[in-house]
Amino acid sequence: MNSADSIAAPPAPLPAGGLAVGFRTLLYKEVLRFWKVSFQTIAAPVLTGVLYLLVFGHVLQEHVEAFPGVSYIAFLIPGLAMMSLLQNAFANSSSSLIQSKITGNLVFVLLAPITTMEFFAAYVLGAVVRGIAVGVGVFAATAWFAPPPFAAPLWIAVFALLGAALAGVLGLIAGIVSEKFDQLAAFQNFIVMPATFLAGVFYSVHGLPPLWQAVSHLNPFFYMVDGFRYGFFAQSDASPWLSLAVVLATLAAVTALALAMLARGYKIRS
Repeated sequence: MNSADSIAAPPAPLPAGGLAVGFRTLLYKEVLRFWKVSFQTIAAPVLTGVLYLLVFGHVLQEHVEAFPGVSYIAFLIPGLAMMSLLQNAFANSSSSLIQSKITGNLVFVLLAPITTMEFFAAYVLGAVVRGIAVGVGVFAATAWFAPPPFAAPLWIAVFALLGAALAGVLGLIAGIVSEKFDQLAAFQNFIVMPATFLAGVFYSVHGLPPLWQAVSHLNPFFYMVDGFRYGFFAQSDASPWLSLAVVLATLAAVTALALAMLARGYKIRS
């Protein structure tokens, strides 16, 4: 049997629960991979978020009012939490897959009786767990500076989960396409990082010139940050329903692309 056959097509029927065991094992491996070095994968991004808050909050607190009645530090906290969540969810799935490809141990996953959907779900859920852990850590470490209200907690949970899933799928695609670490770094540095920084994390897009407002509304990361922030203040630059629709549509599109790549064994067969 070709080493990629179990990804390209479902294997022969297994005893009840057999496939679930493969999925759970791969998910456990993905979570354990970052948890064993949590000082680097969780604590370091939390510290970075705190430093952003201290620097930008100190400089702009007296000069910027993004939303009426909301201090700049309070406005900044949800944005930093979501930015950290997105960047680390992307990093988890992308780095895991590229490491497995380069070291050659991906073959052991491909040989296992696991379907394309289970492979996809394990990598994405592992990314969601790390993204949520970092986002909660950043929020917990920064919220005491200016505790934001929880105007609509359901919106907070929805956009946190969808944002982490979307970033995890993008990371999986980047890991599939990349063959070297510098190619993956290009995805991180030239796509994900600019998209998150320009998503309204540090400012309200209503304060931008019309041209840049229009450009910002083409960025799906903007809708994740904006919808997440709506859950705290019940104020946003775009309707939360519009943000939800854009995020769901983007997630569906990238999920279909990732599943098609995995089903074909694109750049993961050797």
